[in-house]
Amino acid sequence: MPNFCAAPNCTRKSMQSDLAFFRFPRDPARCQKWVENCRRADLEDKTPDPLNKHYRLCAKHFETSMICRTIHFSPYRTVLRDNAIPTIFDLTSHLNNPHSRHRKRIKELKTNNSNAQNPSAEEGGDEQDEDILPLTLEEKENKEYLKSLFEILILMGKQNIPLDGHEADEIPEGLFTPDNFQALLECRINSGEEVLRKRFETTAVNTLFCSKTQQKQMLEICESCIREETLREVRDSHFFSIITDDVVDIAGEEHLPVLVRFVDESHNLREEFVGFLPYEADAEILAVKFHTTITEKWGLNMEYCRGQAYIVSSGFSSKMKVVASRLLEKYPQAIYTLCSSCALNMWLAKSVPVMGVSVALGTIEEVCSFFHRSPQLLLELDNVISVLFQNSEERGKELKEICHSQWTGRHDAFEILVDLLQALVLCLDGINSDTNIRWNNCITGRAFVLCSAVTDFDFIVTIVVLKNVLSFTRAFGKNLQGQTSDVFFAASSLTAVLHSLNEVMENIEVYHEFWFEEATNLATKLDIQMKLPGKFRRAQQGNLESQLTSESYYKETLSVPTVEHIIQELKDIFSEQHLKALKCLSLVPSVMGQLKFNTSEEHHADMYRSDLPNPDTLSAELHCWRIKWKHRGKDIELPSTIYEALHLPDIKFFPNVYALLKVLCILPVMKVENERYENGRKRLKAYLRNTLTDQRSSNLALLNINFDIKHDLDLMVDTYIKLYTTKSELPTDNSETVENT
Repeated sequence: MPNFCAAPNCTRKSMQSDLAFFRFPRDPARCQKWVENCRRADLEDKTPDPLNKHYRLCAKHFETSMICRTIHFSPYRTVLRDNAIPTIFDLTSHLNNPHSRHRKRIKELKTNNSNAQNPSAEEGGDEQDEDILPLTLEEKENKEYLKSLFEILILMGKQNIPLDGHEADEIPEGLFTPDNFQALLECRINSGEEVLRKRFETTAVNTLFCSKTQQKQMLEICESCIREETLREVRDSHFFSIITDDVVDIAGEEHLPVLVRFVDESHNLREEFVGFLPYEADAEILAVKFHTTITEKWGLNMEYCRGQAYIVSSGFSSKMKVVASRLLEKYPQAIYTLCSSCALNMWLAKSVPVMGVSVALGTIEEVCSFFHRSPQLLLELDNVISVLFQNSEERGKELKEICHSQWTGRHDAFEILVDLLQALVLCLDGINSDTNIRWNNCITGRAFVLCSAVTDFDFIVTIVVLKNVLSFTRAFGKNLQGQTSDVFFAASSLTAVLHSLNEVMENIEVYHEFWFEEATNLATKLDIQMKLPGKFRRAQQGNLESQLTSESYYKETLSVPTVEHIIQELKDIFSEQHLKALKCLSLVPSVMGQLKFNTSEEHHADMYRSDLPNPDTLSAELHCWRIKWKHRGKDIELPSTIYEALHLPDIKFFPNVYALLKVLCILPVMKVENERYENGRKRLKAYLRNTLTDQRSSNLALLNINFDIKHDLDLMVDTYIKLYTTKSELPTDNSETVENT
């Protein structure tokens, strides 16, 4: 993209000016207005896409009220309002005096009420127009020097190199060892980089080349610039959804990973990681900070948010539900949904507010992680399964394959666990009591702890109850992660699922009796003593009149609250708005075909009427869309997914259908059809898996996960100079000193 302003008689360049630059909009009407006001005849024949890609205008051509400049936006995160039109141009200076700065204001037929809504926007007055002076030799050298520092930080982020080097206790006394940043910097100097060498020679011997504070400042700029590249695409697509993953530990502090879903200009559904949000124990404070970060710090307009989903473990579920509720109060169209990357049954189990369930889920994850520590441990488990399933080799082979996968995320995880439990107990017990010294102390010790956990009667009852309760939602949840037609028909089956669960609740005495009997039989098979939790037994010791049995205890503390919670959770997650949205999937031609083209999308699409380009023609357009596929040629297959429908060559001839499909596509419950566009979550998991907790950095993580996103070094340098330095101040001038060794 050219680095100069497209306006006539404007010499502003992005690398020499503090003014922000804005791309031409993709909206045809607005783009045409921009071209008309620019008075650039050579641009009149160009379509919005190439104009957006290759041309931009600097901020001096917009009224200050059109530019968002609140205290929350950083200087490198200046954003135009959605309806902004450039009105300030110098269209006469070239006639008489090319050096004059006379500006002509173009009156618009339509003006917004920005001044009334944001009266402080005018406080700064007009931008001061100054002639652009060429950079001095010293300024050029300073920029090149800063560029080298940014290059090192970006390299460290992309290659997942931590900032710190050796731990203090690893370094012999009297020996100074630089951190990784300093070491890479010295390597570049020794390789002959003249700019760095010159700066190094003028730096005091006992001064760090770049202090920790300055590194942090530069990393924050790197993070913001990289994030902005993704957020710019999100804003261009208008509609998006917000997804958070499970809470993670970043250098000792809890953070929420945040991802956004949107359809890019190539009609591909993408799910990208955009950063970490510090986690707050207070749900209301978390909701406020969550909203503030997304809207004010990152500059996303939540009016365009069409979905929200939160994947969290048991302890955080209720808090994130408060966040969802607060956002729904402000933005009713930001539908609270399930996330396609998480099985419904596991999501429901994680949300159950029963301590025993939380403990059991943690134990299951730890057991799975233990056996995946090495191929030898998995082989040991395979051998035990082979012995136990000699009379059912087919099931034994199936269980072996399951054990080699991340089976704890499956819809039928609890059924698998019940079938595997005897093999797990025998295998863990065998590793713990091994006399051939095949395993080290760490493995045998861990096997002992896990064996004790899975042979606790409380654990047995919990997994059996979860297995039976969630059997009613298994098929429903599996369909939600299936093909588009499966998701559509699953929406209609929710009533039957809730009816079955309500029947269970009405007859909980009978159902729990069967579940408890199954748990006691399994415990007897594994030679596990049936007993109440120790805490409850101690509380009952002084109560001689207590007639509470183990069966009634688990009914009141486990079965009843679990069934009640799952019923309510299904109602909450599958709200009327959510079900209406899923009914709109009948727009997909293959679903239309299964319904014999007798569909009623218009009724369900009312909730998205404000998102349509031509809502008045929706009925006629839907009729044409149905006729197109009903009377297609014999050799033409019906598109079976939203992805296929969006990539039809003539989809733009159905603008309302196109808009609806794009909105439906970004709902978190819809799976990403093309796995290559689901990199954000996969790379996030890889980063967390490959990086020690105390070496994690939210800044470096974003650089590592988004390593393929382009970055503008000149923008980073200009931003650093603007925020943290004057003409004479550079990183070494404020550096920290170190003792000579």
